[in-house]
Amino acid sequence: MAGDFIRVHCDDCENEQVLFGKAANTVNCAVCGSTLATPTGGEADLHGDVVDVVESR
Repeated sequence: MAGDFIRVHCDDCENEQVLFGKAANTVNCAVCGSTLATPTGGEADLHGDVVDVVESR
């Protein structure tokens, strides 16, 4: 049940944002609003580049 917090780089605006790897909701970029992650029932489908794993559980 544990998941990771991941730093994702937005391809549209160069923003970096931390999100949960098993996101249950769609995660949008806080700056430009583009979709960074889509829930899939398990690990989220990431739409940006993973920069770093901030916290691994």
